[in-house]
Amino acid sequence: MKTTTEPVQVSAVGDIEIPVTSIRRAIANNMVRSKTEIPHAWMMMEVDVTNLVSYRDGIKSEFKETEGFNLTYFAFFIKAVSIALKEYPIMNSVWAGDKIIQKKAINLSIAVATEDSLFVPVIKNADEKSIKGIAKEINELSKIVRSGKLRSEHIEGGTFTVNNTGSFGSVQSMGIINYPQAAILQVESIVKKPVILNGGMFAARDIVNLCLSIDHRVLDGLVAGRFLNRVKSILENADANNMSIY
Repeated sequence: MKTTTEPVQVSAVGDIEIPVTSIRRAIANNMVRSKTEIPHAWMMMEVDVTNLVSYRDGIKSEFKETEGFNLTYFAFFIKAVSIALKEYPIMNSVWAGDKIIQKKAINLSIAVATEDSLFVPVIKNADEKSIKGIAKEINELSKIVRSGKLRSEHIEGGTFTVNNTGSFGSVQSMGIINYPQAAILQVESIVKKPVILNGGMFAARDIVNLCLSIDHRVLDGLVAGRFLNRVKSILENADANNMSIY
């Protein structure tokens, strides 16, 4: 019986051999499983977050002074996703072999990078938290990861992943789904773009791309499009009246 093995790679003079850590091996195995087993489909939408940028910029200094940590844009995106998941709960599902489990708890996995590794801690029950509460948890989880104190309870139970790829300057990407979840949303960089307004006038607006990868065994383009449009609507209408910090 013929077996498939990885090709043997031989180092040349001057090459640097980097041992594969247990964490890197676990990440690699999970990514291979995801790409091998999950039929990925992809959708992207442009979102005009000019109102959100103005809203957040107007309160971030006072918030930092009062609360002691930063009010990031990412907290608003997490909140918008948690609201939309309540309305489209099939998006908050996991693949379980002979069945699909639609999860009640909305536990959002987020990516946190260190200098040489990437970890995915979980914001538990994100839908029950205010934007302030989400911002606080993002701050605390980031500190835990970067101090090397991450434990298993910090990374277990995720039902949907939101990845802040924009923090690296990315404007478009296709995320690999965090198995066994059914979707991952990439939040890209907010950039200034010229936009044609009603009446044909041009204006500089703050635009962000939201890139959604879905498991086509669980989800289809119809529900994915409706979900992403809902996230878009929440963010485009974000202000003090529609998206309270507290």
